[in-house]
Amino acid sequence: MADKIIASSIFPIFDKMMSREDKEKLLGQHGIMIWMTGLSGSGKSTIAIGVERELHRRGILCRILDGDNIRTGINSNLGFSAEDRRENIRRIAEIGKLFVETGIVTIACFVSPTIGLRQMARNIIGAKDFREVYIAPPLSECERRDVKGLYARARRGEVKDFTGISAPFEAPMHPDLCLDTSQMTLEEEVEAVIGLIGIDTK
Repeated sequence: MADKIIASSIFPIFDKMMSREDKEKLLGQHGIMIWMTGLSGSGKSTIAIGVERELHRRGILCRILDGDNIRTGINSNLGFSAEDRRENIRRIAEIGKLFVETGIVTIACFVSPTIGLRQMARNIIGAKDFREVYIAPPLSECERRDVKGLYARARRGEVKDFTGISAPFEAPMHPDLCLDTSQMTLEEEVEAVIGLIGIDTK
């Protein structure tokens, strides 16, 4: 009964707010979501930072949504159960949608290990605004870069359900871009993502 009363008191004002077109015209750019998926240590955050700086240099407003950052704030109450992982991605997709619809180039850096999780994010944000980028160096390279020591702990059995070791990662079947960061320079990776975005402003 309480839920029905609460639901009946919700009156969205979407139709009264200024439109996405208004926001994009103000900024002189189009919003888009670059969803970076890949194992821990694959290079998602490093590439995102490089892209953000290059876009800033070119006068394009960009926002990074990074897994560790998000878990210190809005998702600090979530753990790593299957349910919490799903809710983590659902929330960030909803937040990302708000940025994209404001005309901001948005880069999400999340392991998001299953096809189902990434499809949920795509459905929330909208397929026309969603670009999937698979950051795909070999597992051995991810382990070599592991500044957090998580892979070593996972191999010792100290971290349960760690993606790539004790939990599976479902690689994207048809990503918009695939980058093997063990074979490319950061500059090459950044330019590849910039090319995917297409920074032709309006």
